[in-house]
Amino acid sequence: MKSPNFSLLHRHLVAKDVIHLPLMPRNAINAYLIEDVLIDAGTKCSTGLLLRYLKGKALNAHALTHAHADHQGGSKVVCTNFKVPLWCSSLEKERAESGLATKDYVDQRHLVTRFQQQYWAGPGHQVDKTLEEGDLVGGFRVIATPGHSSGHLSFFRESDGVLIVGDVMTNMNLINTRPGLHEPPELFTEDRERNIQSIRKLLALDPRTLCFGHGPVLYERGELKRFLACL
Repeated sequence: MKSPNFSLLHRHLVAKDVIHLPLMPRNAINAYLIEDVLIDAGTKCSTGLLLRYLKGKALNAHALTHAHADHQGGSKVVCTNFKVPLWCSSLEKERAESGLATKDYVDQRHLVTRFQQQYWAGPGHQVDKTLEEGDLVGGFRVIATPGHSSGHLSFFRESDGVLIVGDVMTNMNLINTRPGLHEPPELFTEDRERNIQSIRKLLALDPRTLCFGHGPVLYERGELKRFLACL
C-alpha cells in the first residue's frame, strides 16, 4: 500500500540520540530512533514515510513496545530493508511473528478491530531476541509495563529521564486529537487495572521527557502528578 505523503511531518531531535518520527499528522502515531535502534514502526500505510525518515541512518536493530497494528505495521519492511533483527518481549512474540496484531483486543467483531487488522497490521516477521526487564536497548533500560497488552515494554534512560512510554499512556485524545494525558482506549487494552499499575510504575521513575506512541512529546512540568491523582 502506498504511503501517504504528509508534507507537514518532519523528524526532530527530542534529546541526545533520540529522534521523534511522527507517522501521522498531529503526532497521532509515532516511532522513535534511539541511538541506532528503531522503536516501533507505525502502520503498514506509513511504511514509505518511515523508510524516508530512516534514509541515511545507521540502524542495527528494531524493537517493539508491543505488537499492536499501529506499532508493528512496518516491522517486516524495516527489518528486511535494513537487514536488522526484530526484538520484543516474549509475550508479544507470537503476535509479532504471526501478524495477528489485534487478536487480543477486547471485541474481535468491532469495526475498528477489523479495520486495524486489515489495513494497519503488517505481515509477521521472525523475532530474533526477546527482551526482559532490565535489558539495555540503545542506552535505555527495558521496563516491563503490562496491561495495555500483556507483554508491553517501555524504555527509560536514567541519565536524563527520557522515557519511551509506548501506549501505557497517550498524550492526546484519540477522538479529537487534542493534546493531554489519557489512559489508552479500553477496546485495545487487555487489563486496565494492570495498565494503571504500569502507569504508577513509570511515574515512580520520575521521567522528565516522555515520548508516546500517540500524541506529542511531553516535557514534564507537573502534568504527571495531576494525571496520577485522577486515576
